[in-house]
Amino acid sequence: MKFSESWLRELANPDLSCDELIAQLTMAGLEVDGVEAAANFRGVVVARIESVAAHPKADKLQVCQVNCGSDAHVQVVCGAPNARAGLVTAFAQVGATLPGGLNIGQAKLRDVDSFGMLCGGDELGLNEDTSGIMALPDDAPLGQTLNAFYALDDQIIEVDLTPNRGDCLSIQGLAREVGVLNKITPQLLSTPAVAATTDKSLSITISAPSACSHYAGRVISAVDMSQPSPQWMQEKLRRSGIRSIDAVVDVGNYVMLELGQPMHAFDLDTLSGAIDVRFAEEGEQLVLLDGAEVDLKAQTLLIADNKGPLAIAGIMGGKSSGVSASTQSIFLESAHFLPLALAGKAREYGLHTDASHRFERGVDTQLPLAALERATELLLEIVGGQAGPVTSAGNAPEAGSEPTITLRKSRLQQQLALDIADDLVVDMLTRLGLGVSQPTVGEWLCTVPSWRFDLAIEADLIEELARIYGYNNLPVTTINMPLEIQPTAEATARLADIRQLLVSRDYQEAITYSFVDPALQSQVNPGVASVDVANPISADMAVMRTSLLTGLLSTVKYNLNRQQSRVRVFESGLRFLKEGGQLSQQKMLAGAITGTRAQEAWAEAASEVDFYDIKGDVEAVLAYCGTAAQVEFAGAEHPALHPGQTLALINTQGQTFGHVGRVHPSLQQSLGLSQAVYVFELVLADIIEGEIVSFDEISKFPAVRRDISLSLQRDVLIGELVATARASAGDDLVDLKVFDVYEGKHLETNRKSVAIGLTFQDKSRTLNDEDVNAAMDAVIKALESNHDANLRG
Repeated sequence: MKFSESWLRELANPDLSCDELIAQLTMAGLEVDGVEAAANFRGVVVARIESVAAHPKADKLQVCQVNCGSDAHVQVVCGAPNARAGLVTAFAQVGATLPGGLNIGQAKLRDVDSFGMLCGGDELGLNEDTSGIMALPDDAPLGQTLNAFYALDDQIIEVDLTPNRGDCLSIQGLAREVGVLNKITPQLLSTPAVAATTDKSLSITISAPSACSHYAGRVISAVDMSQPSPQWMQEKLRRSGIRSIDAVVDVGNYVMLELGQPMHAFDLDTLSGAIDVRFAEEGEQLVLLDGAEVDLKAQTLLIADNKGPLAIAGIMGGKSSGVSASTQSIFLESAHFLPLALAGKAREYGLHTDASHRFERGVDTQLPLAALERATELLLEIVGGQAGPVTSAGNAPEAGSEPTITLRKSRLQQQLALDIADDLVVDMLTRLGLGVSQPTVGEWLCTVPSWRFDLAIEADLIEELARIYGYNNLPVTTINMPLEIQPTAEATARLADIRQLLVSRDYQEAITYSFVDPALQSQVNPGVASVDVANPISADMAVMRTSLLTGLLSTVKYNLNRQQSRVRVFESGLRFLKEGGQLSQQKMLAGAITGTRAQEAWAEAASEVDFYDIKGDVEAVLAYCGTAAQVEFAGAEHPALHPGQTLALINTQGQTFGHVGRVHPSLQQSLGLSQAVYVFELVLADIIEGEIVSFDEISKFPAVRRDISLSLQRDVLIGELVATARASAGDDLVDLKVFDVYEGKHLETNRKSVAIGLTFQDKSRTLNDEDVNAAMDAVIKALESNHDANLRG
């Protein structure tokens, strides 16, 4: 919000310089984003055109004799169509500097000397009027600088308010804040009721009381729209970043800046019947003041009459009912709309207005009537007319219904590490506008004023006291709190360590949005119900993810499209599922790899990753967690994975808790991935509870290894073959490795060759040939019986 320093000082004028005031506001939580001068020119004075003559060589130029308050007149060549004798205007003398760094010097225009420049408001940055030079009041003192005449020796301050401080979105709110900080009483505005001089009125109905608690309005008839806003009002609006439009609109904007209450005026002659505050109905449309036609959505609060919508409540009015130069009577509204009813509504229509900015953050519930009276007073002064009686629907909260908060001295001392005197606490709370009583020793009961709608709990009051006392005055202390070290199960693997393991295996951690594209999610995890986002940022972030692979595959695609052909990423996070009508959140671990196994190097030829690379990474995670023996890999199908290169991970209860495999070719093509991508996704809860590592004595006796080569059917799974061999080898088996698999020439059709190495060792003696041969015979017999495996010669 931008505001004029001089306007603020009209209500609260502390004995501080501008820089000190800015520093004080920033330290109090009202961060100042910028400061600029109210005028970016110098050397411009008030002058009167004494005479005007035609330029001898240019039809559109005139030669003016200008009186700057001195005896001698100054000759100026001017092309403004409104230049005339007797006009008092702004004159930039030789040596003046205008906005944009333009320096004014003596010039010769078509052989006629010109000693300065007659200025328009747009050239000085004072308004947007491009029709000609400025017209100042006839009694403006000649020779006085324009800075002095318009009181432009002022600073425009811009504050960045946090969303909870909507009470400071007005000059009156800022004045209250400055008064509190400097222990001065601000000169708040009084708004006496304006007596009705006509009985014209409109009845009001609130059909949506959940969104509008109070709506008031009055008719002002016989207004003169030809009357402009006074210069002082236009200038205050300009310094607040608001363009002057016409007297009625300017008054509404001025009262909004002054008191914080947004207002709107309707052309009375365009209205039909009573005013109704209601929600939009299906199929309704409205052309807004900016000319945009919008299809109104359900739960959009409207101001309507018997014909239909007039305005989107608290956001923007409609064009058909707007005030224009031909308007003769107006209906002036002032209402209180609940923040939750308007939150996000402006954004749904691609809008952001000063009114919506305030209503979304909250407006004082007691302001509508006061603002209505203030606006009426100003309008009658400027455009004249006759004011009707105030009509209203709903009610502002009654006196005595304000919320109360209990503040404990012990809690205040504990939070601030400071013992503030009781009388100082009461003084600061009272200056904030709170009613304070002390029903018991060590406690204060605080009544919250209507304009501090951000104060709800004890912590809010403690924050306010810290703010007013001064954050820089609080002591610096070390946190002192007895903390007990919580026991952790030794068998539970830490997620941080799992992350580090994957990083050590050349993965990079990714963090993707929990909001994903519904179309992509339906491809990655079809058939699984998604949780819709109530107010999505965009259409491609409209549902919560049911799989981490949705985001990771998008990450892979993003990198491949930017010439990063080798990608190895993982992510840990939540997925969101609907289970029995309830939202379930599961912690997951997922990864994706594509490209070459290692970084490009001269020492070895590049080779592409395959299914076994990512399976090895998963096995490494399981081994680290101590759950490798508890997990079974089994061939499976997954709609997003290649049917021949997919494994399911199954726990000891027979439940599938993860998959590893290659992305399905159809999904790869749909995503536009130029190379094969391999992925895994696991439920963290099923892998982190493993077995505790125990010490096993190393045998002092030699080990014996025997290798066998087997011929068996191609469809026999290696995992089942290994399991059979382990189960039948006896207690002396210490290692078993599959070191070769061959399919091709010299083998029967549909058969393959598998070579297995078995290592035997005893801890108490040296094994002899009879011991090893007996174990090998048992293994071979079991393999022949269970898998139709034959020894190859």
